[in-house]
Amino acid sequence: MNNSGAAGAAAEMMSPIALFMQADIVVKAVMIGLILASIWTWAIIIGHAARIRKAAQENERFEKDFWKAQDIDRFNETRGREPWPSAKVFSAGIAEWRRSTSGKKIDKEGTRARLTTVMHSAITAEIDRLAERLNILATIGSVAPFVGLFGTVWGIMRAFADIAGANNTSLAVVAPGIAEALFATALGLFAAIPAVIAYNRMSYGINRMEARLGRFADGFHATLSRELELEP
Repeated sequence: MNNSGAAGAAAEMMSPIALFMQADIVVKAVMIGLILASIWTWAIIIGHAARIRKAAQENERFEKDFWKAQDIDRFNETRGREPWPSAKVFSAGIAEWRRSTSGKKIDKEGTRARLTTVMHSAITAEIDRLAERLNILATIGSVAPFVGLFGTVWGIMRAFADIAGANNTSLAVVAPGIAEALFATALGLFAAIPAVIAYNRMSYGINRMEARLGRFADGFHATLSRELELEP
């Protein structure tokens, strides 16, 4: 019975809440910072992943409808104002096409060059907009383990100081201080691992979208280039 009670007390002392409450102010600040970083990471993962997935789905739908369209001007009137990256690239191309072909004399090579520049600038702007929070994930993924390690080193230094003060090296004296120190490293990894995985996965998705937008822009450019050949 006494052994059972002692084991229960030891387990309670090693619980995450107990380890946090036993830590000094520096280690507590590290733990709180890492917990907030983890919450921030998951908020970005949930919100941004859904945003990228939605944009990819709408891009695919827009492009399929575009290639089926018979009248580009009518398609622009009905679909050109949509907020998806493919629609933004399309709108940029159409706007430049109209400006470049509105005069009496058309500079065909200049028009082609401007169309390329404008549409690829639109691609860059859309990719930058989608990737705007990935740097946060990269920062958390790279910094959180070192912040946790700092908390661990500080906690172990404090534990050794307590051991020296108590003049007792028994496990009962050593374990709590070491455990709370190592808990800071665990929190650092808990924040960093999802951030790194999400960063790599989202970067891959955004790179695929950039490549797809580039192919769409090239195809649209070829369509407009053929139209130029019909101009006098």
